[in-house]
Amino acid sequence: MLRLGAQRLRGLRLPSLPPRGSPGRARSAWGRRGEENPPTSAETRWKDRAETVVIGGGCVGVSLAYHLAKAGMKDVVLLEKSELTAGSTWHAAGLTTYFHPGINLKKIHYTSIKLYEKLEEETGQVVGFHQPGSIRIATTPVRVDEFKYQMTRTGWHATEQYIIGPEKIQEMFPLLNMDKILAGLYNPGDGHIDPYSLTMALAAGARKYGALLKYPAPVTSLKPRSDGTWDVETPQGSVRANRIVNAAGFWAREVGKMVGLEHPLIPVQHQYVVTSTIPEVKALKRELPVLRDLEGSYYLRQERDGLLFGPYESQEKMKVQDSWVTSGVPAGFGKELFESDLDRIMEHVEVAMEMVPVLKKADIINIVNGPITYSPDILPMVGPHQGIRNYWVAIGFGYGIIHAGGVGKYLSDWILHGEPPFDLIELDPNRYGKWTTTQYTEAKARESYGFNNIVGYPKEERFAGRPTQRVSGLYKTLESKCSMGFHAGWEQPHWFYKPGQDTQYRPSFRRTNWFEPVGSEYKQVMQKVGVIDLSPFGKFNIKGQDSVRLLDHLFANVIPKVGFTNISHMLTPKGRVYAELTVSHQTPGEFLLITGSGSELHDLRWIEEEAVNGGYDVEIKNITDELGVLGIAGPHARKVLQKLTAEDLSDDVFKFLQTKSLKVSDIPVTAIRISYTGELGWELYHRREDSAALYDIVMDAGQEEGIDNFGTYALNALRLEKAFRAWGSEMNCDTNPLEAGLDYFIKLNKPADFIGKQALKQIKAKGLKRRLVCLTLATDDVDPEGNESIWFDGKWQKEPWTWGKASGITSQSLDD
Repeated sequence: MLRLGAQRLRGLRLPSLPPRGSPGRARSAWGRRGEENPPTSAETRWKDRAETVVIGGGCVGVSLAYHLAKAGMKDVVLLEKSELTAGSTWHAAGLTTYFHPGINLKKIHYTSIKLYEKLEEETGQVVGFHQPGSIRIATTPVRVDEFKYQMTRTGWHATEQYIIGPEKIQEMFPLLNMDKILAGLYNPGDGHIDPYSLTMALAAGARKYGALLKYPAPVTSLKPRSDGTWDVETPQGSVRANRIVNAAGFWAREVGKMVGLEHPLIPVQHQYVVTSTIPEVKALKRELPVLRDLEGSYYLRQERDGLLFGPYESQEKMKVQDSWVTSGVPAGFGKELFESDLDRIMEHVEVAMEMVPVLKKADIINIVNGPITYSPDILPMVGPHQGIRNYWVAIGFGYGIIHAGGVGKYLSDWILHGEPPFDLIELDPNRYGKWTTTQYTEAKARESYGFNNIVGYPKEERFAGRPTQRVSGLYKTLESKCSMGFHAGWEQPHWFYKPGQDTQYRPSFRRTNWFEPVGSEYKQVMQKVGVIDLSPFGKFNIKGQDSVRLLDHLFANVIPKVGFTNISHMLTPKGRVYAELTVSHQTPGEFLLITGSGSELHDLRWIEEEAVNGGYDVEIKNITDELGVLGIAGPHARKVLQKLTAEDLSDDVFKFLQTKSLKVSDIPVTAIRISYTGELGWELYHRREDSAALYDIVMDAGQEEGIDNFGTYALNALRLEKAFRAWGSEMNCDTNPLEAGLDYFIKLNKPADFIGKQALKQIKAKGLKRRLVCLTLATDDVDPEGNESIWFDGKWQKEPWTWGKASGITSQSLDD
C-alpha cells in the first residue's frame, strides 16, 4: 500500500531548501520568492518618545500596534530587528479556526477571524483568506464523547459548531477513506490565511492610523527609570516609552533577559509538507475543508491544487531547539529554516496516506521545517508582568496566526482601559514563577507538542516535569496515598485511595475511578473530621503605615478588626471581580492575605501596582513558599484540635472568622477559624518545614474521632453544596459581584472610594440582567464540569454574545 507513496515521500528529489543557518525564502514558505535583501521600512522618522513600544514585527506584534493606533493611541512605535514576519510568522501554515476547548480563548479566535474577514477592505491589502470550514475527525468512541462534551459548551458563542455524520463528512471531503470514521466536529468559517499578507495588511493599517514601524532596528538595551518609563536603545537611537511590550517571538527570551527575566519559552521544530498538483484535488468544484485527523495527529488542507500536510510528532520524536535556550538564538537568524527530516514524521505520513489515499501519488514540492515557540503548557503569555513596572508580554505563541488579531485587540483594550476586557487568566504570564526551570520548560514543551491532538478530558493531568521544587512539606507523606494534582507548580492531593481501590489516573467524560472515593471523603468531612493540605494557597504579608489605607482602596469589603478575618474582593474599575482573597488583620497594620494557588502572582501584581501608583508607604512580601497550610474540618474538628492546644477553642472564645497565634503541641501556628467546606473548621498556617510533624500530631490526636484525609475534589463538592463561590468558576473578570451573589461582601456605603465603587453603584442603579443560581441535576453517569450551556424549553439559553459570561453553579450530590 505504501510502496509508491512511500518511495515518493522518502526518496523523491526535493526542491533546494535553505540549509540550517542560511537565508531562507521570504513571504511564503511555499513558492513565492522573497526579496534577496531584507527590506527596510520606508519610514525615515524617528521618535524620541512613545506611549507604547512594541518589540517584534511578527503578526502578533504588528496586530498590537495596529489595534493601539486604531483605538487612538498616539506615539505607538514598533521595533523589529530585521524585517516584518521574520521568525515564525513567515513560514507558518496559516490555519484559522473558531474552535478552542477554552470558553474565553474562543473569543480570541472569533475576534481574529472577524478582523481578517474585513482587513482587506479596510487596508486595501490582499490577505489571502480562505474559509472552507474545518472538520475534526473522530475514529474512536471516546473521541465522539469528546465532541459531545464540546457541544455542551458551544451555546456560549455566536459561532456555529456541529457534530456531523460520515455521510456529510464524505460529501464535504470526498477524498477521504471512510472506513474508520465515526463522526466529525464541523466548524463553518474556519480556514487558512497567508501569514505574510496578513502581517503586511496589519502593518498598512497600523501606519494608516499613525503608528511608526521601524526595521531593521534591533533592541540592544532596556533601561527602567524610577518614574516607571523605559529607555529603549537601538543602533538608530533611543526611545523613552511609557510601557514596553515584548512580542519578540523566539527572541523573547533574549528580550526578557534585558530586564532580568527568564521567560519559560523554548523553540521547537515543526514540519509541514506541500505537494504538487493532485488531479483529484484540481478536479474538485469547491475548496476542501481543513481536516484534522486527531488520532493521526496531523492537519491537512488544500494548497492551490495540491495539499498541505502538517503532523505533530510524539514527544519522543519531536525536536526541541534547546541550544537556543542555552546559547541563545544564532545571530542573524530570521527567515531561515532547519533541514527537513521526513523520517521523524513518517508514521504520520503513512496514517495520512491511508486516510487520504490520493497522497500516495503526490509529489512533494516543498518541506518546511521552521521554529515555533512553546511555553510549558502550549498557551501564550499575554499581559503585564509581575515585579517589573510597565513591562508587558505577548509571547509563546504556538498558534500565532489565529491568536494575533484577537490578542492584539485584547491587549490594546487592556492597555487603554486599565483592565482586561474579559478573563483570560490561562494566558497570564504570571502563571509561571521561579519554580519554572529550563528543565521543566523543555519537558513540558515536549509533552505539550506531542499531546497536540490527544483527547481533551475534564480534570486532565499531565505529568512531564513533575514534581517541581515546589512541593509542600506533606508531599512525601501523602504521595503514595493519593492522586496528586498540579497547581501552580505545587503537588496537591485531588483524592485519596484505600487498599484494593484502583489507583491509576483514568480520565473520562463519565464517572470514573475517583467518584466513589471522593464520595467517601465528602461523607468523612460531613460526619466526622477530615484533614487537607492547603499549602498551595498564595500568601502575602502586607504591613506599613499606609497598609490599612491601601487595602481599603483595594477591597470592596471593610477592613477586618485586629484578630479577625473576612472575605474580600478586588474589583476592576468597571466593577468586575478581579480577585477574591481572605484578609486577616494579625496585628495593628499588619495583614495576611490568602488567595488561590493559580492566582498568586496575578493578584500580587495588581496589589503591587496599586501600591506604587498610589504612593502608599507599605511593605509587601510574598510568603507563599515559606508557609504550609493544614486544613481541618468536620463536626469533630474542635474536639481533635482542643487535645493539642491550651487555647480555648470553644465557640464563644474562638469565634467564626477569628484568627489567633497559638501552639498545636509545640508547633507555632496562625489559626483562622474558617473552612471552604462550610463545616466547622480551621486553617493552620505554619512554617513549611513543620508540615509533616503537624500533620502527624493532628492525625494521631484524631484517631478516636475517625479522622482521615480528603482532597480538593471533595472540597469542591462540599463548597458547591454550600453555594460558596470560587474565583475562576462563578466569578471572575467577566462578572460583577452583584450578579455573582456577593452582595454581603460588597460595602458600597463604606467611606473609602475603593476601585470599582462608582461603576458598581451605576450597575446597581440600572438593575441586574442576570444572576447566579444553583442548579441540582439528576444524572446517572455524566456530571457537569462547568461552562455547559443551559437548555430550557428545548433551546439554548443564549444571551447576545458579549466579551463576558458567567458560569452557573451546578452540583450533584455524591450520595445520589
